[in-house]
Amino acid sequence: MKDHYAVLGVEADASASALKSAYRRKASEYHPDKNPSPDAAEKFRETQEAYDLLSDTEKRRDYDENRRRSLLENPLETARELWKTYLNKVLQ
Repeated sequence: MKDHYAVLGVEADASASALKSAYRRKASEYHPDKNPSPDAAEKFRETQEAYDLLSDTEKRRDYDENRRRSLLENPLETARELWKTYLNKVLQ
């Protein structure tokens, strides 16, 4: 399960305005017209996907419930995914 909060660089309790601000910053950073990096388009799509999900109240509630359930039902896999996301952010 992707950590959409990590994609946007916000905490799970981020407000709607914080989500929007983080989205704008990341979208500007990874927009293919502004970023010549080969992975910019993919990162831009991930950013868009994360914001689309988290900006919709109902989808966000469902996502948060799935995150909680995943952590409880499969903690080892969830921990691996979190570390992978964390290390990718640190090593960039």
